[in-house]
Amino acid sequence: MAQRSIEILIGRLITDEAFRCAFCEDAEATLERFMETGHELTLVELAALMATRSDFWAVVAEQIDPRLQKVSLTARD
Repeated sequence: MAQRSIEILIGRLITDEAFRCAFCEDAEATLERFMETGHELTLVELAALMATRSDFWAVVAEQIDPRLQKVSLTARD
């Protein structure tokens, strides 16, 4: 079950701008909310996600065709 959750999480980090921004601002809280929605992540997966450079997700997202992106319409600072 955890593998499917990590696939969903990575997909969201790459395609959902608001989720990605929330993760970059507070990864721990974002992961906690993600797990509260019923997704399971192992301690190893959590540690790996926390250790990944936050700018990595934005770099990967830039490589995805914009038609696959969920763009945030809220203003950013």
